[in-house]
Amino acid sequence: MTRASLNKQPHEVASMFDHVAERYDLTNDVLSLGQDRIWRKEVAKAVDARPAEKVLDLAAGTGTSSLPFAQAGAYVVPCDFSLGMLRVGKQRRNWLPYTAGDATRLPFKDDVFDAVTISFGLRNVQDTDAALREMHRVTRPGGRILICEFSHPTWTPFRTVYTEYLMRALPPVARAVSSNPDAYVYLAESIRDWPDQPALAGRLQGAGWTQVGWRNLTGGVVALHRGRKAD
Repeated sequence: MTRASLNKQPHEVASMFDHVAERYDLTNDVLSLGQDRIWRKEVAKAVDARPAEKVLDLAAGTGTSSLPFAQAGAYVVPCDFSLGMLRVGKQRRNWLPYTAGDATRLPFKDDVFDAVTISFGLRNVQDTDAALREMHRVTRPGGRILICEFSHPTWTPFRTVYTEYLMRALPPVARAVSSNPDAYVYLAESIRDWPDQPALAGRLQGAGWTQVGWRNLTGGVVALHRGRKAD
């Protein structure tokens, strides 16, 4: 299995990411024209991890997204259901406590984490609402969630150009730099199929999160959604 279908069967998605693990970070950098580094910095600022806090970083892949939280002094748990991603991460940063886990059935007790975050991974989960409920379950009362995900550009002409890039330019570029270019066809389709900003905010509220809001990055190409677990 080299690419997943849009019904997002967990074994298909995990296998697909296993096949891109070695060059995943490099490919993302190229395909986003370096924007992914800016987005991850914004995630780190929005999570605002503090020393001794417990942070769960879901869909962490090789652990690149977890580093800012560790550098802030938090205890961060990188969690992913792709064993291939976790193996590559362990080779590069063996001091991080990598954990295999499915976002819809997290292997953690209730009310454990001060913050839960997921970057560019929620749209790959088969049951988005179940994942949001699970994140709510493992977050302590008063804790927070931060979701960074591709979204819908707010300016219509730019949205049209962006969609054309996703479906036409992205696959050829992926063939040049990725170990599994077919996977990026799925990723482009999954971005196009993803709910817009208000719709995702509504799903967060439906999962029990309060104080839900979002902030657009790069004109809405990416959105940061946030929420709190009520005390």
